[in-house]
Amino acid sequence: MTATHRRLLAWLFTATTCLVAAGCATGADCDARYAASAQSDGDCGFRNMANPQALPSQSGWKIWTRFFTADKTGTVPVDAIPVRKLDRASLDALDNGANHVVRLGHSSHLLKLKGKYWLIDPVFAERASPVGWAGPKRFHAPPLTLAELPPIEGLILSHDHYDHLDLAAIDVLRAQVARYFVPLGVGKRLRDAGVAADHVEEFDWWQQGRHGDVQLTATPSQHFSGRTLWDRDRTLWASWVIESGGERIFYSGDSGYFPGFAQIGERFGGFDLALMENGAYDTYWPSVHMTPEETVKAFGDLRGKLLFLVHNSTFDLAFHTWRDPLDRVAAITAREKIPLATPEIGEVLTIGKSRENVLWWKGLR
Repeated sequence: MTATHRRLLAWLFTATTCLVAAGCATGADCDARYAASAQSDGDCGFRNMANPQALPSQSGWKIWTRFFTADKTGTVPVDAIPVRKLDRASLDALDNGANHVVRLGHSSHLLKLKGKYWLIDPVFAERASPVGWAGPKRFHAPPLTLAELPPIEGLILSHDHYDHLDLAAIDVLRAQVARYFVPLGVGKRLRDAGVAADHVEEFDWWQQGRHGDVQLTATPSQHFSGRTLWDRDRTLWASWVIESGGERIFYSGDSGYFPGFAQIGERFGGFDLALMENGAYDTYWPSVHMTPEETVKAFGDLRGKLLFLVHNSTFDLAFHTWRDPLDRVAAITAREKIPLATPEIGEVLTIGKSRENVLWWKGLR
């Protein structure tokens, strides 16, 4: 490998990690269709809700330089991450009268809601990157392949970062997904990837929709968007509320800690299960991802019954050790007697069904 190739590889890795962790650039072209949104930045891009407590990120130059030069220790596991293999027969055997959540890795989840299958932020790619030969690489394989997935009733996306929107997976799944639910602007990403326009619904914050027996609400988050160095915040980001059979699920997407969590908790009156971001935080970008302590605080704001940790144990996107998010939340919730779910990759969690939570990462390097 030449020195030029090595520099290019380092640049691409840094740029990709910078995009999915903290953001590095501002957008350019404007799409006037979204100017009417309350989240419009006045230039047809989008912005976060006002939050005087939000701390600024370091400059893109400082972030890039750190990724180029700083040492990383313990950010990638030495030992194998446990993965429970799944198959179609075991999924179909799950009780059709209940709501089930299966962790696929990072923030990707397969849901079986009263017998119908849904996906959240499905990423099956080897890397969270625009290319297959560089960028953050998976720690483990998914518990099942794209080809093994059942027909999908609904696919929910929180935003367009590479660790949440895998266009290669979208392409493979296109023939078996009935409906897509995405924040404003993300629909164009799907249409450009060949998804039929009439299969996509775009949501602004607080907008509700229904598909079959499932009600969906796009709710605020404090983050940003973009897939290149030139399209920052051209699409909206969101958390989601999913209601099925009288049970309520919250999915945070990516978010820093902000007053919106309390607003969501007040409006919906609590959640049976809260899938909460817990990973990729750093003092260089303090307001776009939550520390473990903030994750627990946000869960309290939401009035959740069971805290389910996501956004960790699959990709190396920051400088903390891969175990740090899990260790810190586990310690807090044990001390404060907060119900915690840390399922293994591929494990099925059935809402309302008692389970013994296992700290599966303990003892792993």
